[in-house]
Amino acid sequence: MALKRIIPCLLYDGSGLVKTVKFKNPSYIGDPINAIKIYNDKEVDELILIDINASKQKRKPNFDKIADMASEAFMPFAYGGGVKTFNDFATLYKLGIEKVIVNSLIQDDPEVIKKVVAHYGAQAVVGCIDFKKPLFGAKAPFSYIGNKIKQSLLDYAKYLEQEIGVGELMLYSIDNDGTWQGYDNEIIGQILNSVAIPIIACGGCGNIDHLKEVLYTTNANAAAIGSMAVYSKKGMGVLINFPNRESVIKE
Repeated sequence: MALKRIIPCLLYDGSGLVKTVKFKNPSYIGDPINAIKIYNDKEVDELILIDINASKQKRKPNFDKIADMASEAFMPFAYGGGVKTFNDFATLYKLGIEKVIVNSLIQDDPEVIKKVVAHYGAQAVVGCIDFKKPLFGAKAPFSYIGNKIKQSLLDYAKYLEQEIGVGELMLYSIDNDGTWQGYDNEIIGQILNSVAIPIIACGGCGNIDHLKEVLYTTNANAAAIGSMAVYSKKGMGVLINFPNRESVIKE
């Protein structure tokens, strides 16, 4: 059986780490460098950092800050936010970023992503799908500015795999984000059955049972954790955290 990865997903607002609830109301968590040093000690499988404001503010990634973070990270490091050009990708890879997570660029300029995949390989690009239940109709993918994407979730996932060529998908539930109520296993399972590339589940993890369910019952390849990675417990204070690997192994 392939290793099931558990990945802290850190949200960055351009100055520090934050945590959101349903993509709203960011709460300050602390300095990313300090968090990365703690995750080094905890020997995490991988790390994700997403700049949640870069695309909205139409600014490039903060390459200097990312260089500092990457130099501290002793684990595979993925970054997303504000990446627009082939040179942006190239710079990030040179800084030590192993995977670039794309979201808004999928709608803005998919040809750039195809060029990157052709040059660096599919494994270097992760396609992120933010999804939620709209007021009417089925759960659907949404853009970073909150517009519903015309394709269905399954069609969009297949498009990213087959047309764009990304090597991995990150399925991020907007409705479950920061709720501690568990992953959207129904959607994750449907997309797992529709694509051949690895899936990272994201949004809603609140306990070890949620991790076991999404990794071994739903069978996602990886589980990203947000609130569980930065708080001691729901409603409690900040504590850079990571579950004991032994507690998540399939029984």
